[in-house]
Amino acid sequence: MRNALSVDVEDWFQVGAFERVIDRADWDGLDRRVERNTDAVLALFAETGVRATFFTLGWVAHRHPALIRRIVDAGHEVASHGWDHARVFTMTAPAFRADLARARAALEDAAGVAVTGYRAPSFSIDARTPWAFDELAAAGYAYSSSVAPLRHDHYGWPEAPRYAFRPLADAALIELPVTVAQFGVRRLATGGGFFRLLPAALTDFAVRQVNRERQPAVFYFHPWEIDPAQPRVANAPLRSKLRHYSRLGAMAGKLRGLIARHEWGRVDAVVASLRVPAAPPRRRPGPSCDELSEEAQHSPTDRVAPGPRPAPGWGKAA
Repeated sequence: MRNALSVDVEDWFQVGAFERVIDRADWDGLDRRVERNTDAVLALFAETGVRATFFTLGWVAHRHPALIRRIVDAGHEVASHGWDHARVFTMTAPAFRADLARARAALEDAAGVAVTGYRAPSFSIDARTPWAFDELAAAGYAYSSSVAPLRHDHYGWPEAPRYAFRPLADAALIELPVTVAQFGVRRLATGGGFFRLLPAALTDFAVRQVNRERQPAVFYFHPWEIDPAQPRVANAPLRSKLRHYSRLGAMAGKLRGLIARHEWGRVDAVVASLRVPAAPPRRRPGPSCDELSEEAQHSPTDRVAPGPRPAPGWGKAA
């Protein structure tokens, strides 16, 4: 079965782990390594003969348009990762709408092709932000891969479906959650830093597990994860340092092995192969905004509270 291979294109200083210690205003003065690292990913994919989707920040596309063109010329999909890695739950619906438009304009100008896919930074579409699906549908996106159906200290929506679903009863938008491994009632993440830090056998198990259920796996990683020489952030929290810097030198080899053991393709191609029934007009999972704690309703930077909860329901893939 063909699985979805994806790359979240952001630089080392734009990750969620460093968002409280590196100011966005300082980004342009830092050592930009995203172009060389993404070129290394392109070379790895050419070597292994796979096509993938590059969920790319508009900020990156605006500064490195030639890189975006190289991604397209190599046969890969360019999709949106938002403008500057702001998490969806830090925005109001109008602010999110503007972020989508700004990022898409930069990506399409650079790529010369339409952008129809989206992934929220840090998988930040969750129980606080289901209104984001309405914005994506209104903007004409064909699919999103923005939900992590598990509980995690930085993100997650454990009540969400594990496989592809239509989040809106009145729109064709498909949500393709990132793959998690299921152990009884417990779910474990398998991509990105989890793949880098944990045995590769865990991700292999998750891919085979979902494939046995005739579902595609969705794997992701970042270009900075194959860059052991990247700068160190001295004042970052110890947990963030451990997560970000550990086993960077092992990542490229692990990726080659994972690619060789399973069948991979672009996310848009995987979505096109799915049969996902329309969502029934029923209540979405998870608590309402009124039921959330005050802490859960606000972003880490306390910028805004989440928007209202719309009515349309959910559907699971066949």
